[in-house]
Amino acid sequence: MTTPESDADAAREALAALRAEVAKAVVGQDPVVTGLVIALLCRGHVLLEGVPGVAKTLLVRTLSATLALDFKRVQFTPDLMPGDVTGSLVYDARTAEFEFREGPVFTNLLLADEINRTPPKTQAALLEAMEERQVSVEGAARALPDPFIVVATQNPVEYEGTYQLPEAQLDRFQLKLTVPLPPREQEIAVLERHALGFDPRDLTEIKAVASAADLAAGRRAVAQVHASPEVLGYIVDVARATRQSPSLQLGVSPRGATALLAAARAWAWLSGRSYVTPDDVKALARPALRHRVGLRPEAELEGATPDGILEGILAAVPVPR
Repeated sequence: MTTPESDADAAREALAALRAEVAKAVVGQDPVVTGLVIALLCRGHVLLEGVPGVAKTLLVRTLSATLALDFKRVQFTPDLMPGDVTGSLVYDARTAEFEFREGPVFTNLLLADEINRTPPKTQAALLEAMEERQVSVEGAARALPDPFIVVATQNPVEYEGTYQLPEAQLDRFQLKLTVPLPPREQEIAVLERHALGFDPRDLTEIKAVASAADLAAGRRAVAQVHASPEVLGYIVDVARATRQSPSLQLGVSPRGATALLAAARAWAWLSGRSYVTPDDVKALARPALRHRVGLRPEAELEGATPDGILEGILAAVPVPR
């Protein structure tokens, strides 16, 4: 007979195996994979940002292959319409009635590839789905499957033909993960794999090592992770410091603070602890908050970055003992 503790331990092992399985296809992106696992545990959404060619799409495709979940991919383009994502009513001549035809958003894991290449009207089609886990068409709300997570990718260096995501959309993403260029040794490892015949389009060797049941058990365990009043106060102090920073015109909202708490609890559980430490908060502060702050134009001209500002805030805010 299984117990909640044994289910949680099995879920932690499955998610550790998931990270190892992803590494069979994607070299050296362990922090990004860990961030995606944290988002899965928190029912959060992830924005992946990186220059072309750093395996953003391959990473999400591989992650989906390690999970026994439904997966769909949408290539966002300038001519994509909201109904192409959410679904729409279609007239059926046989019954002389309109029936709803589900869009690709009705899945467990949705890859929104190059989300900033589609106009704001289509970007906004995801707002309700990401926040309410439902789609409303002609006044009727249709629930999305559980679990449901959006992983969106965008290119930070190419702005021609793109539409910047509005703050309201960015705030729906729990984490913004940057996918860096690999160091020399890892890039050599990538070339070695390709020289031996690795085909990024063929992921048949990647096995499903985790399931929806593992995620559910992990979520139940994360919900039991304790956060002391001192840690809660520390998270609030960090969020409030962003609102008072002279370099920022937009600080972190209470939604951002709750997203940071959820991520820190998931990270603590993955680390084998039943409580959150200030170090957990520091570790997740940048991915949870970097897309929720807005730089002042003069700070941008001076070369400031959201990560740099957050680093300074974390260094200045007193840490509870």
